[in-house]
Amino acid sequence: MNGRKQQLLKRHRRNKRIALLGALLVLVLLGVLVAWWLPPLLLVLGWVVHEAWFADHLFYSPRDDYRYDFPADCLSVPARLEQGVLRVDAELDGHDTLILELRLEATWLGRWLDPHVLLGGDRQDFERGVAGRRYLNLSGQNVDGLALVPRFCRIHGGLRLHAMRNPDYAGQRLLIVAPHADDAELAAFGLYSRAAEVAIVTLTQGEIEAEHYQRLGLGKAAAARLKGRLRAWDSLAAPLWGGVSQARCVQLGYYCLQLPAMAAAPEQPFASRESGESDIRSVRQHNPLTLPADDDGLPTWRNLVADLGAVLEHFRPEVVLTPHPELDPHHDHVASTQALLEAVAACAWQPQTLLLYANHLHDNDRWPMGPTGNGIALPPAITALPADRLWSPVLDAEQQLDKAMALALQHDLQGPLPLKKRLRRSIQRLLAGRRWPASGEDEFFRKAVRRHELFWVRPIGR
Repeated sequence: MNGRKQQLLKRHRRNKRIALLGALLVLVLLGVLVAWWLPPLLLVLGWVVHEAWFADHLFYSPRDDYRYDFPADCLSVPARLEQGVLRVDAELDGHDTLILELRLEATWLGRWLDPHVLLGGDRQDFERGVAGRRYLNLSGQNVDGLALVPRFCRIHGGLRLHAMRNPDYAGQRLLIVAPHADDAELAAFGLYSRAAEVAIVTLTQGEIEAEHYQRLGLGKAAAARLKGRLRAWDSLAAPLWGGVSQARCVQLGYYCLQLPAMAAAPEQPFASRESGESDIRSVRQHNPLTLPADDDGLPTWRNLVADLGAVLEHFRPEVVLTPHPELDPHHDHVASTQALLEAVAACAWQPQTLLLYANHLHDNDRWPMGPTGNGIALPPAITALPADRLWSPVLDAEQQLDKAMALALQHDLQGPLPLKKRLRRSIQRLLAGRRWPASGEDEFFRKAVRRHELFWVRPIGR
């Protein structure tokens, strides 16, 4: 997490502690003044209520407006609802990405059940208690005449359609920068599985948080080494399911959560926090090209930037996919894009375009909200982002199933849910009507397998 998310989480935990202390004081008074059995009963009921309705990590008010600025080449036109049907008086041919700006207000039921809008055969969900400006993703839909049916919310005020025109980037040479194994699949499996020419470079082994493997009788360091080997293998093997051969996949082998420290001290090596390893060559034996850091195996920022430069020179991509530096707060994701931009600046080969993706958010751990298979509404942007053009290609049912199976190949997404999360899901299914997919238990099977993929388009050099 970066500093902003750490601050938000710290404030959230502080407020929760204050609320818990107040509740405990009330329970003690009830036990003393009313009946001894009342506090235990209320504790159980309070825990159920918390798990059903207050367990989401939402670090902003659902009444806040989302704030998006769109680029100058975006067509922005008024829209209107006529008897629940959307009407747009504009020529939209050639505009592939369509975003509808509107204001939503939750009904009283929308404080307890997830407010959402049905649009054609799609559904897009929002925060409980929503009351502000939001953005529906209509990409892939015939918008004029599209039925919009709000559930547990109301549509207020005027509507505005933002239409953007993009080339199909699947026809250009692509390079996907994945900080960890599975980031490429989460963000862009639908895109890369139909791309004419694509390469994937994974920056880290993903060896930390390996407690699950200690059940095999391994110590902490050995479990971390095993997890690093497995995830490094995943980064080379899983893309084959999407038609990308191992000859077009590169594993750099740097260590999880060490990239920011490397950036701060570019010449200093940073070993793994958990595996005890300090030589990144341990997972590089299957790479299809020789890289600068193969000489000394040192996990330094200087080596990382040089490796990325070599990858750029070898695959010569026109378009590079990388984490959104303002939207995705994961420390390794931010540092990965920083390293890429430094490599581009020092490289003879110059890509033309960045496609930015976000697999994590600062302030909403549930986005994209709602069940799997539905569209991706724009994420919360309480502070306005740079005015990048959006591109949101559509995945059909077969592509979505293939994407789910690509995620199922990832070792890090295969572990069983802890008991607490299983209980939470059962409570939310019963009381809040939430549903999870059959394809996998990890939350990413719900969040990533969608009708759309979503990218921010930024010319190199901006």
